[in-house]
Amino acid sequence: MGFLWSIAELLVAVIFIIASFLLTAVVSEAYRRRHDNTHDDAPSFFEDPNSQKQVPCPHIHDPAEKYISLVIPAFNEEHRLPGALDETINYLQERAGKDKSFTYEVVIVDDGSDDATKQVAFDFVKKYTVDNVRVILLGRNHGKGEAIRKGMLHSRGELLLMLDADGATKVTDLEKLENQIHAVASKEFRVGESTSSDSSFRISDIPLAAFGSRAHLEEQALATRKWYRNFLMKGFHLVVLLTAGSGIRDTQCGFKMFTRAAARKLFTNIRLKRQMVLRC
Repeated sequence: MGFLWSIAELLVAVIFIIASFLLTAVVSEAYRRRHDNTHDDAPSFFEDPNSQKQVPCPHIHDPAEKYISLVIPAFNEEHRLPGALDETINYLQERAGKDKSFTYEVVIVDDGSDDATKQVAFDFVKKYTVDNVRVILLGRNHGKGEAIRKGMLHSRGELLLMLDADGATKVTDLEKLENQIHAVASKEFRVGESTSSDSSFRISDIPLAAFGSRAHLEEQALATRKWYRNFLMKGFHLVVLLTAGSGIRDTQCGFKMFTRAAARKLFTNIRLKRQMVLRC
């Protein structure tokens, strides 16, 4: 009987050691990922599936070549991405047809998807050319923050807009952010210069950002959310109020526009990779 107890104790000890080892490994890996703020090097080229050639990858420090860049992070979005891209590009083409000075690009950042997101994105490159639609492949999943950062750093627009692949916000609403940026930029330019007719003035030179908000839809959303989600949301809003002041009503809307100067300052200094880079 004593022998059996010894075997049982030995097995328990072995199981305990193995469990402790596995737990330590899991915690260590989680800590490493949490605090690993290094960034992968950017791709040197965009792939052009039409010509089978490589197009040099621009950088945020380069002069703007387009009026606006739309950056769309995508992780396993093979089903929602086509509809969002169709709506987005139709709007951009219609606007470009009316205004020859309106030039655009759509930058899709595939954040390590394991579905057909990459193929869907390249289908749009084939259809609309690599000058208008470009794809950045991150290889493995880094998080939405890193995907946005990568897209912003390698876009060509005077204005840079980040938007989600789920089409939660209508692309036409970018005009509201655009108008606000132009209004403030014009005011700032008149303050800083003796005349506003200086031909050297460019919207990309003034660091400004405009954030979309769904706060006006809050009452409708409250009626459809679970009670605990409303509780958590209100708690988070209280934290924002206490830390950032009363002027910020909505930090969660993934629809934000930056001038090139603002994007250069912000996205070259970001260290976090996941949601906090976007939400604060």
